[in-house]
Order: sequence, then C-alpha cells, then structure tokens
Amino acid sequence: MALTGKLTKKLVESLGAGRHGDGGGLYLVVDPSGARRWIVRVVVKGQRNLKGAPLRTDFGLGGADVITLNTARERALEYRRMAKAGLNPRFNARREIPSFEEIAGQVHIDRMPTWKNAKHGAQWINTLRDYAFPKIGRMPIDSIGQPEVMMCLAPIWTDKHETARRLAQRIKIVLDVAKSKGFRSGENPVTAIHDGQVLPKVKAKPKHHNAMAWQAVPAFYADLQTRDAMAAKALMFTCLTGSRTSEVLNAQWGEFDFVARLWTCPAERMKGGILHRVPLTDEMLAIIEPLRALQSDYVFEGQKRHRPLSNMAMLMLLRRMQVEGITVHGFRSAFRDWASEAANPPREVAEMSLAHKVGNDVERAYARSDLLEKRRVLMARWSGYVAGAAAQVVKVAFGAVPS
Repeated sequence: MALTGKLTKKLVESLGAGRHGDGGGLYLVVDPSGARRWIVRVVVKGQRNLKGAPLRTDFGLGGADVITLNTARERALEYRRMAKAGLNPRFNARREIPSFEEIAGQVHIDRMPTWKNAKHGAQWINTLRDYAFPKIGRMPIDSIGQPEVMMCLAPIWTDKHETARRLAQRIKIVLDVAKSKGFRSGENPVTAIHDGQVLPKVKAKPKHHNAMAWQAVPAFYADLQTRDAMAAKALMFTCLTGSRTSEVLNAQWGEFDFVARLWTCPAERMKGGILHRVPLTDEMLAIIEPLRALQSDYVFEGQKRHRPLSNMAMLMLLRRMQVEGITVHGFRSAFRDWASEAANPPREVAEMSLAHKVGNDVERAYARSDLLEKRRVLMARWSGYVAGAAAQVVKVAFGAVPS
C-alpha cells in the first residue's frame, strides 16, 4: 500500500467542485462553496450491510485546509489496513477530532476582519464562553447532538431569550464550519431543534429606551449649559444632533467640515454600516468650536490625552443631575417625537436625520439622496427650539421678562 496517488498539492488547491479520486479509496471532495475535505472509502473484510452486501463505508478525514495530502494518504492507509483486517474504522481508528471550543476559537479568529468593531467580536465569543463552553466546550465536535445543544439553550431560553437566540445562531455556525472541514456529518442539531419546535415559543417584548418628553428638553439643556464638564458638552451635542452615544464620543476632528458646516460620520462607526452626514447648526458649532483649542485627536476628550470620553460618561452625568429613568439614547426619541408632533416634516426627512433606513431595498436603490438640505432645515429648527427655549428658561430663572 504505497503513499502515492493521482493528486498533487497544486491539484488539491485548484480542482473545482466534485469528488476527485487519489486512488486507494481516498477522495478530495470540493463543495460548490469551495470548501475542501478528505474522505476515504473502505470495504470491511467479512462484514455485511443490512442488504447482505459487503460493508462499504465512507469516513471523513478532515478539511484539506488542515489535513495535507500526505497526511490524508497516511490516514487512508491506516483505515484500509484496519478494513482489510476486518476491523471497522468507525470504532477502531484514532481520529484527532477537535473540541467544540477549539473550532469556535478558530471561527472567531477567521471572522475577525468581518466584525463591525472589536466589541462585536468579543460579544460573539463571550456568549459561547459563558453559556456553551462550560457544558460542551471540551466535547469532540462530532459528538455534539440535540441533547448537548439543549443543555446550553434550555436553561436560558425563556429568561434570557435574546441571548439564547444568539447563542443558538453561534453554535449553529460553529457546527456548520466543523462539517465543512470534515469533522461532522448529518443535519445540524440546532436546525433540527428549530424545525421540530422543541423549545417553546417566546413572545419577545420590545424594549424601548426611556426618553425625556420633548417639551422638557429645553429646561434640561439649560441645566447642561451651566456645567463645564466635557460630558455635559458631549450630551448637549448629542441632544442637538440626535446621534448615538458611540458616534458622538468617537468623533474626530477630521470628520468635520466647518466651511460646509457638516459632520461626516464614517460607515464603520455607524450602526447601519452606512456613512451618515449631519448638518451642523449654529448651536452645535457653538459647542464644539471652543474645543478645538485642546488640540486633541477626539472632539470630546476623556481623562486620558487623545482618548475619548468613556461610554458611561454621559449616563453618569444624568445620574449626578438626578435625572432618573432616562437614557442618553432616549434623546433620539425625544427629537423624533418633537418632529412628529411639532415640526411635522416628511417622514423620510425625520427618519434620515436619525440615520434610520427608509423603505425597502428596492426603494432605497432608487432613492439614493440623503436629503441633506431638507434635514439641515429640520435640524436648525430643532436646535433653535432646544437652545432658544433654554435661553428663555434661564431668563425666567433670573427674573428677566421674556421678550
């Protein structure tokens, strides 16, 4: 039984979809997706299948990106020797099957370039670390079936349904990748659990960020204007722009065009992954222009030089101001409520001001404008309302007669 055959290293890397024989029962299987894996077909001496024919069986040897041609030939030779001796390789071969945790770690590394940011990548693996690794992490990837998946999902399916749903998706991906590398076969148990409706249906309750009534924003803004903390300036800017916390805190000076009065937030920092332009009003510029003197990389610098404020800075400011039950994100809702109840712009103008997608994919393919100039008018009205009414609040507070 020689360790030679028809295939070469170059052919292994270049052959198209199909089953390509090397000889001696060894085959390279190339899926339409491009995934490549080894299988060996043997006939076990003296053993018969249910129909009475000689027992012919295929065994996966692993992915061609992991198992070299020479290694595949060595393992195929081992399987053929066992079969010739009347031993079924399924029960006698020493297979190096990776654990669930090993495959999951490799999937995480392979997908790092695709993560939106480091935080999302960490969340992906942390979900598995917290809920899957303690129960199935050390198990061989080919021994994980429905009972093992249920051990991970069932305890949190109702109490932490969104987490459990994401956990199921991530377990499925790991098992699918393992199958593509030749370490598993058959249906994915996560798919079987879903299709069989094994777990109870859970009606998800929408969670909304607690928002301040838009009528109360000017008085709150007036309070912010009396504070010198960087968090107060960031929160004022957040209120006026209707932007998300991360978009504001990670803003850098290179994103601002003071001549065109425009802030361009790059796609990689946007939740929707699409570049967003924010028209700058007089009130917004009054907040950020004095900060240029600090010569920091970030508009809203934190305690460390050339580093942004902490993600919790604005929320903690709200707590110090004893503004309970309100989130920073909720000021986006306040703006949207004001737009609906007071300004009454076209819906798409208000939605685009919040960087929301408008319409379906077909509609967006034809309506490519971001309605910048119309949004500039709307944001000017919002800024004027918040800051202008805030000024009136200050006058009244000091006993002046409103004009």
